[in-house]
Amino acid sequence: MSRVAHTCGSIGRSGKLFGMAALAFLLVLSAAHAQTKATTADDRGLRLLTLAPIPPAPDNTTAGAMYSFDISYVDRTNQTYYLADRSNRAVQVVDAVGNYVGRITATPPFAGFTGSNSTSGPNGVVAQFPWLFVTDANSRVVSIDLRTNATVSNVSTGGAAGLRADELAYDPTHGVLLVVNNADTPPFATFIIVNQSTGQLTVSARITLDAAHGVDAQDGAEQPVWVDALNRFFLSIPKIGTNVQNGGVVRINPFTASVEATYPVNFCGPAGLTLGPNQNLFIGCNTVFDTNGNVWDPNGAVPADPRDVIINANNGAILATVLGVGAGDEVWFNPGNDNYYATGSGSPERPLSGNGSTPAGVVDANYGILSQRFPTYNVAAVTTPTTGHPAHPAGTSHSIAANSNFNNVYVPFPANNAVLSPDGTKNCLTGCVAVFTHGE
Repeated sequence: MSRVAHTCGSIGRSGKLFGMAALAFLLVLSAAHAQTKATTADDRGLRLLTLAPIPPAPDNTTAGAMYSFDISYVDRTNQTYYLADRSNRAVQVVDAVGNYVGRITATPPFAGFTGSNSTSGPNGVVAQFPWLFVTDANSRVVSIDLRTNATVSNVSTGGAAGLRADELAYDPTHGVLLVVNNADTPPFATFIIVNQSTGQLTVSARITLDAAHGVDAQDGAEQPVWVDALNRFFLSIPKIGTNVQNGGVVRINPFTASVEATYPVNFCGPAGLTLGPNQNLFIGCNTVFDTNGNVWDPNGAVPADPRDVIINANNGAILATVLGVGAGDEVWFNPGNDNYYATGSGSPERPLSGNGSTPAGVVDANYGILSQRFPTYNVAAVTTPTTGHPAHPAGTSHSIAANSNFNNVYVPFPANNAVLSPDGTKNCLTGCVAVFTHGE
């Protein structure tokens, strides 16, 4: 087939997409906007501020360092960053300016890394002070009181034995979680009611994401998000049907526990999902296609064509295709500076073997353009241990979050001896959270 068509235009405050006739005006406007942004400290290029080291726990499951971790979250209520760390069987806590605070464990303990992500945990994490909600293996969902770090409730979404509950989103208006079991076949999502006074969880309805329910998810389900203005959850589906090119975002009605619309998003493999301005959704693509629309072959002759996508939550209209970033996993919107942040752990520029840097992206949410790429870090698995090099799983920088007060950005790095703090300190030998800043 011919090269995949890209959307041309920009996303203004009205959320309207300019057509080809306005392209010349767009280029001038984008340049002027970029020049204006460059004069403010909060919109300067992202740079590394510090590394928050993650010390190994006594019950670490990956060679005494952090290699396996998943989703992260910043709670705007208490300006605190939380990371689901499977290696150390804990949620790691970092403050707004990058100081390591400590780890939060669960009762009973999280599964840790078991050899397969599908049976490991913790995985997803969402915080709404004073409650922290975390998913785990064996379909487990826990709530933790952040005032005491005590586990106050454990429930199961009822998936297959041993398989994990994965990503989740929270509706704080009605006190409802949407929890995704991505490893089950077919995948499914579960509504869990939160007692906002006590943190107690109650399992409610389930939505099976199969053809009989109008979805036909063939490769799991990924990041959900709550859109308060629409009273709806949205959920990324990497592959709909048998064609790997076809993915989408489903719109979920929590009051009827049903999928009420599917928005096609092709040549992407939708994974990360976050809400931006004007009820727009930023989608982190998890599959790299090439310029002919096929899955990219690193040894082939056709160039890679990585991208992320912006759609409108009201109707699914594709507003922008953001080229040059992806593939990744978690994405984040920061209302403090109107930027999206996108991981690039699966970028075609990543090291295809061994350890090395891989680019994450900063995307202007108002104009739908990639404004910067910045380095993150992947570590390859060690499957045959040698002296001084114990076996451990691969670690990838596929998790990202931002603090809207400080405009700091947090990306966990697996253990390595390559990345240094700006002062030259080796703070990532057992894993770390890299804190980036737009400031002076």
